[in-house]
Amino acid sequence: MTKLLTGAEALSARCMRMDRRWQLAFLLFVAAAFAVPALAQQPAAPTSAAPAPLAKPKPKPKPKPPAAAEKPAAEAPKPAPAAAGAQPKLLGQYADWGAYTASPGSKKICFAISKPTSSATDPPNRPRNPIYMFISTRPADKVANEVSIIIGYPFKPGSEASAQIGSTTFALYTQQDGAWIKNAAEEAQMVDAMRAGDAVIVKGESAKGTKTTDKFDLKGISQALDKVAQDCK
Repeated sequence: MTKLLTGAEALSARCMRMDRRWQLAFLLFVAAAFAVPALAQQPAAPTSAAPAPLAKPKPKPKPKPPAAAEKPAAEAPKPAPAAAGAQPKLLGQYADWGAYTASPGSKKICFAISKPTSSATDPPNRPRNPIYMFISTRPADKVANEVSIIIGYPFKPGSEASAQIGSTTFALYTQQDGAWIKNAAEEAQMVDAMRAGDAVIVKGESAKGTKTTDKFDLKGISQALDKVAQDCK
């Protein structure tokens, strides 16, 4: 028989689903903000498209009668302003790590972000989109130092990735092109290891079977995290 979830277990499972939805939303937001292109290793969209229609010529203005009083020219419509706080603001750059803040949907987030210093694929030279590692803090959700990665391709469904710091390896669960630490209880340990370490080696496998290895240099991460903590209290 299928085991019935207790009230606490059901709440925990529901919170985990909600958290994963927020994690995916966060990655999508950052991807858009940093102009990450469409996912690599997916079938390319057709390039042949119908040409855009030519703009309709504006009619020439009729000459005003001599007796007509001059009227001030109407102002051109102004473009709608961008959503307030949606664009990330740089708080500081520390070696390979930048500290940023943003407020998508009026919900403040702060995060440290870096790109890998080296990347390799097996088979070699497989195309990928930009790769990022984040450590994010969301005061409204009481979340601090959440580790996530945009890997630059869709992960193999159901596969796990890994992040190695020195002799310690942390398992990552994957969804689409995102990865997060599998055991939430180890997240603080991972962040402490990153502060004390030299590099993180992230390994994963794409939906097409390509294996990847990305190395993130950890120089500057402590200063970036301290700046994030200072701004997102």
